Amino acid sequence: MQLVVGRILRPHGIRGELVVEVTTDDPGERFVVGSVLVTEPAAAGPLTIEGVRPHQGRLLIYFEGIEGREQADEFRGVRLCVDSADVAPPEDPEEYHDFQLVGVTVLDTAGEKLGEVLRVEHNPGHETLIVRLTDGRTVLVPFVTAIVPEVDIAAGRLVLTPPEGLLDL
Repeated sequence: MQLVVGRILRPHGIRGELVVEVTTDDPGERFVVGSVLVTEPAAAGPLTIEGVRPHQGRLLIYFEGIEGREQADEFRGVRLCVDSADVAPPEDPEEYHDFQLVGVTVLDTAGEKLGEVLRVEHNPGHETLIVRLTDGRTVLVPFVTAIVPEVDIAAGRLVLTPPEGLLDL
């Protein structure tokens, strides 16, 4: 599975440098000189980082083979990706990468299927699971131990103990 770690916004200057919006929580590992990033659309890459520097909350990146503003402009909107198999698992056994949770089956404590995780949203206090219920509705579930006491990534499931009314919103 390809994970999007950034998106090329536009050229910067006249020498082919590109402004990249970072969408990974580990830019220091993903965006280093020599890293090769797969692209979406695939016709744009792969791209090898030749130089990188921070600029106004984003990164300015030189990629091998991109020289000049006109050539750089052809990469506007290209997504930069890494293979999920190349992402190390979190050190803390109670932490998960978003891609590990997407598609996981959501069960109640009796083992009845409630739905599946569509995506994870990151909020200041906690993460929120966006869950599609079996009846087609989508609900927001705080990803906290009191509500999600059990996560089994290997089995592809998690157990939900929702407070009264949570799944009715």
